[in-house]
Amino acid sequence: MAYRWICGGVSVNYHTLSDFRTAHTELLDELLTQSVATLMHQGLVTLNRVAQDGMRVRASAGASSFRRRKTLAACQAAAREQVNSLRAELKADPGAENRRRKAAGRRAARERSERIQRALAELPEAEAKKKPADKDKARVSTTDPEARVMKMADGGYRPAHNVQFATDTESQVITGVDVINSGSDQGQMSPMVEQHKQRYGRPPDETLVDGGFAKHEDIEEVSSPENGENGTTVYAPVQKPRKKDRDPHVPRPGDSKTIAEWRQRMGTDAAKEIYKERASTAECVNAIARNRGLRQFLVRGLEKVRAVALWYALAHNLMRAVTLRAEAVAGAG
Repeated sequence: MAYRWICGGVSVNYHTLSDFRTAHTELLDELLTQSVATLMHQGLVTLNRVAQDGMRVRASAGASSFRRRKTLAACQAAAREQVNSLRAELKADPGAENRRRKAAGRRAARERSERIQRALAELPEAEAKKKPADKDKARVSTTDPEARVMKMADGGYRPAHNVQFATDTESQVITGVDVINSGSDQGQMSPMVEQHKQRYGRPPDETLVDGGFAKHEDIEEVSSPENGENGTTVYAPVQKPRKKDRDPHVPRPGDSKTIAEWRQRMGTDAAKEIYKERASTAECVNAIARNRGLRQFLVRGLEKVRAVALWYALAHNLMRAVTLRAEAVAGAG
């Protein structure tokens, strides 16, 4: 009855709830911005230090749904032929009940044809990530064309999406959300810092990321004075050198000033102590999301997947806000 009241008295079924879950991504995104901005105004979130981590979540697609270009082209031809055949049968069938059944079959065939077309559209991106000699081995799912096969936490490979959460380390409030279809986190630090600028009018003072994010170009970009007076200070582990006798924290020939400072910074005890906060915030928030059921998406396509990720972030922040406000009242008393 509560759902019916919220919806204005309309009947509620599976499709109503499913559409509501994914049809308002822009609103959910704006709600995240407004809710975190409110917590910032109340002094409960500072953005002094933000930790970012990627979480690979199983997609709503089976491994057997991935096809190569040649197979996709054959599937598309077969799907079009089926659509045309069902259309002709529908016109020739005089029975209303049979027409309804065949209309449903035609709709299913048309939707399959559209999914295959989207898969073909996604194929160039998948091919671009392959070596030139292996381009013909690129595969895309006909179920969820935007899903990609990724290495999961258990070491296996399955169709998935990569959910990026940024978390304020002092409050454990999620301040940034993104979803990508790349199994690598490299290149995702700069977009997240930019997202904070767009949402809150300022970047985080410091960002904590693991080694998968530590792309030199990104470190230089987020450290630029364009991101605040001193830029965003990056705390990310330095890659171990191939030569065991070389200190990874000593600047290398060709390093820019920013990269040299980053290497030296990560060699200090203070930086190592600060970096420990990443595990207790970003990784902790990801673990909480999994415990709340974020193990496999039941929707398809990056836009709908992002809507579900935003729901999780909003629910997490709502509960954190209750705790933070209670702690603030207790502290004031």
